[in-house]
Amino acid sequence: MNSNENIFSEENDDLKVEYEIINIEHSQDEEIKKYVQDKIQNIDSAIDINNSKLQEYNKQLKKFTNQADAIDYTVAISSGILAGIIDSFFVGSFSLGEGKAWSNHKVNDFVMKIAKNKGYSKNRLKGAIDFLENKFKIPSDNAWSGKNANIWGGSHRLDDLAHHPTPIGLIASITTQFTEKAYFQNRFGENLCLDITGKELIGNDFSSKIFSGTVNWFYHLVSDIATSSGIPGPILSLAKEFSMLPGINKTNLPKILNDIFSKNKFDLRAELGVLHQLGKQSIPVILNEVLIRVFYFFSRLIKEYKEKGNFKDIEWRNTLPYKNRTLTRMLTISSGTFLAFDLLDAGIRSGGNWGAFLLRVNFVNVGRFTISCYSEYKMEREKRKIEKEISEIYSQQLSLSNIKLSYNIAGMWISTKEAVENIEELSTNIQNSILHIDNSIKETKENLEKNGNHIDIMKKNKINEKLIKNMKNILSE
Repeated sequence: MNSNENIFSEENDDLKVEYEIINIEHSQDEEIKKYVQDKIQNIDSAIDINNSKLQEYNKQLKKFTNQADAIDYTVAISSGILAGIIDSFFVGSFSLGEGKAWSNHKVNDFVMKIAKNKGYSKNRLKGAIDFLENKFKIPSDNAWSGKNANIWGGSHRLDDLAHHPTPIGLIASITTQFTEKAYFQNRFGENLCLDITGKELIGNDFSSKIFSGTVNWFYHLVSDIATSSGIPGPILSLAKEFSMLPGINKTNLPKILNDIFSKNKFDLRAELGVLHQLGKQSIPVILNEVLIRVFYFFSRLIKEYKEKGNFKDIEWRNTLPYKNRTLTRMLTISSGTFLAFDLLDAGIRSGGNWGAFLLRVNFVNVGRFTISCYSEYKMEREKRKIEKEISEIYSQQLSLSNIKLSYNIAGMWISTKEAVENIEELSTNIQNSILHIDNSIKETKENLEKNGNHIDIMKKNKINEKLIKNMKNILSE
């Protein structure tokens, strides 16, 4: 029934159409019926599966479709303006000096606390630094000295991986314990493996090497963070580690990082100061975020309650202020309004001074606005992808419906064939019945004639006239 000889196909671009020829003249009707019914059942199953997919895709499409109304936009704009006002009057300009003063105080307190926990008894910061540095030495500390490696005292903590407060810095410290090599990169981008001079700082066995490479490394970094040159922060350390990659080390990046650390004094304390200032800038950004999400939750909750009439039937996922296009659009508008207000305020207060202008810009909100725009782009791309999937499924549904129609037509022809055969059989039976009736009438007529002759004979033989009369009456009936 489904021989390949009866299947033909055509291809046009990405579309492939198959045709199947069913010969109903040379096949058993029941066999064809079952075959057609099975095909229709398979098509119905495929249609049901596609309908389920369409329901799921439509739910996702709703999530990635912006449904914000005028009230949503009004609230988003108002929240952005409010955040801008708070930023202008309560946060103020970005002050690296203020941030570094705060971080110096915090770092000094931290170093004193660690030193006292390890046995230091005085209250002098310099004494605490010396105490920790003498107690927790690392073998790479002076490995650069006298090696003509283009490394100097003001840059060696950036150049030495073991002075980085990062996972790679820890790995380099432990590796030094096993290889007795120190790992540097100078300002010219040369990656160096230098022999260490302090062999006594190397552990004697596996556990002591791990201990020295870990514990001594941590406390030595603590002793260095409060010195005049400090240590590089995580951000600068990661940038330096990136500059050690082959090809990158041939660029001007190592020189730029060296100047940032040694000339501009951008160490760990400076990074902490920046983070402190960014923390201040994050206050209006967080407030704006909270206002939008809280409004979204309660507005959708009220909408759900009005539709359902009770709290029991509320679909809580429709109220969650998380990952949907409407919320993202509101956050984009509010952070964009905040940014516009912030830039306008910075322009007025800076008086045309670009340096002062940049210091008054809320960089946390710039980052938040960028994230919102990227989220909008991702959701729009996802929406188009879902719409394409829905369009393809509808095309499949149309094709399946056409195929089902073809099989139904085939079933109709089979039923028509059976009807014609039944009509022919009925016609034959009618003709046979007519012939039989004609023969019966003829035979009855002949019998009647014979009975009449018998009556005449009976008359001639003078048989009882009363009996003859009764027989005539019966026959006449």
